[in-house]
Amino acid sequence: MFDSLSDRLERSFKILKGEGRITEINVAETLKEIRRALLDADVNYKIAKSFTDNVKQQALGQKILTSVKPSQMMVKIVHEELTILMGGSHVDINLKGNPVVILIAGLQGSGKTTFSAKLASHLKQKRGKNPMLIAGDVYRPAAIEQLRILGQQVDVPLYTEENNTDPVKIAQAGIREAKRLGYDLVIVDTAGRLAIDAAMMDEIESIKKNISPQEILFVVDAMTGQDAVNTAKEFNDRLNFDGVVLTKLDGDTRGGAALSIRSVVDKPIKYVSAGEKLESIELFHPERMADRILGMGDIVTLVEKAQEQFDVEEARKIQKKIAKNQFTFTDFLSQIQQIKKMGNVKELASMIPGVGKALKNLDMDDNAFKGIEAIIYSMTPVERNNPEVLNGTRRKRIADGSGTTIQEVNRLIKQFDETRKLMKMITTNKNPMRMMGNMPSMRGK
Repeated sequence: MFDSLSDRLERSFKILKGEGRITEINVAETLKEIRRALLDADVNYKIAKSFTDNVKQQALGQKILTSVKPSQMMVKIVHEELTILMGGSHVDINLKGNPVVILIAGLQGSGKTTFSAKLASHLKQKRGKNPMLIAGDVYRPAAIEQLRILGQQVDVPLYTEENNTDPVKIAQAGIREAKRLGYDLVIVDTAGRLAIDAAMMDEIESIKKNISPQEILFVVDAMTGQDAVNTAKEFNDRLNFDGVVLTKLDGDTRGGAALSIRSVVDKPIKYVSAGEKLESIELFHPERMADRILGMGDIVTLVEKAQEQFDVEEARKIQKKIAKNQFTFTDFLSQIQQIKKMGNVKELASMIPGVGKALKNLDMDDNAFKGIEAIIYSMTPVERNNPEVLNGTRRKRIADGSGTTIQEVNRLIKQFDETRKLMKMITTNKNPMRMMGNMPSMRGK
């Protein structure tokens, strides 16, 4: 999302490299580049100017320690100001009430319906809620069916009235039904329009008035840049919403909405979402986003994602199998599935400090494991659980069945065998350097 902005900011910091201290002269050129970077990212001009003015004030007031270079100090100051610009700290969603009623608003195409299902799944899995979805978009073709399918995928029921075209009455009836059936969370998806119009705003205001939601979330497509901020302001003037959701962060977006929206509407960004996967929803943490923008990675979020998929009991079983050299392709396949649940591989790797830039031009997508999975799925259960039986005939059959070459099959089996040895070495605390030297692929031949 922030690749272009990150590159521009990095170039601006280089201006201070080699300088012994920060002065008004050398900081002026740096700030000019920072302001250009923000404007190119579609940040509002007034916000960009205010931001650089604050950075300048902080920079010129700093006493640079001999151990800290001016460029490093500037990175620190910009990081702090970016964090403040985006809200300072995470603001949680309001879940007080029974049932908690959350109203989802936004323009058509912003991703409201998909986000409604993502949020239901997230609050069910992470906060222990028992949610129900309500289909309040009675205009868009197939909107109700889309929400029903998404609800089924996350095992959340949908309330709808097929012959009713009054979203206010549908929402009211849905909340009553949720109370009757014991659901403690209701998420109301609403209709959007291609542009803001009076009828749409009157309707969403009427829904708010009649169902009194504990939380109103405004969903905005981050790819729309500054237009997203202007739309948010108009919605906020009418709805006084509680928080913002930025969707499509995996798209070709410059990041202006994320950087500007808090300053314009004075409402926190609470969630961000990327891609169509229903697991791809994150709490918004301004400091972590500032880390990503400045190329520092985001280890905290990466660890949290890993913990969400981490099964302690399963990990113990795997560790025992590794120690006995009994780790199989079946276990390997299970680990791949857990990694895939964490999100896009390239996005995950970019959270590791220093890795994101190296992967910038590398083509890594959700199909990164496709070839490996095809090979493993082409094995019989006996072959998956007993890799030692994979002779030449079996490997040829696996290659034909997976649409790969026998060389690719051989390569995977060899890498798997070496990985098993390495994992056993680590698990049993043997000398890693000596063992790695004995591995065929690591002799330097």
